[in-house]
Amino acid sequence: MIIITGELFIKDDSMQQAMQACQKHVAYSRTEPGCISHAVYQDPEDGLRLFFYEQWEDQASIDAHFVLPSSQAFVAAVRMLVSAPPTLHIFNAEQIK
Repeated sequence: MIIITGELFIKDDSMQQAMQACQKHVAYSRTEPGCISHAVYQDPEDGLRLFFYEQWEDQASIDAHFVLPSSQAFVAAVRMLVSAPPTLHIFNAEQIK
C-alpha cells in the first residue's frame, strides 16, 4: 500500500473556494481504480491549513492518478489559492496488524 500525505496553506480569503475544489477532487479520486481512501481535513488549530491523507493500492494507481486531467486541473486551481508551496509525502507502507 502507498500512503500520501500533503498540506496546503490557503490564503485568508480563499478557503471556501479551496474547500470546494478539494471536495470535488477527493470525491472524484475515490472513484479511481486503486484508491483505497482519500480525504482532506481542515486543521482545527490553523484554519487555513488543509491536510490530505490518501491510501492507494500501488504505485501504478498513483501514477495514473497524477496524470489525469482532473488531477492536473485541481493542482492548477489550488496553486492560485495557496499562501505557501504545497507539501507532498509519499510512503510505501505495509499493514502489520
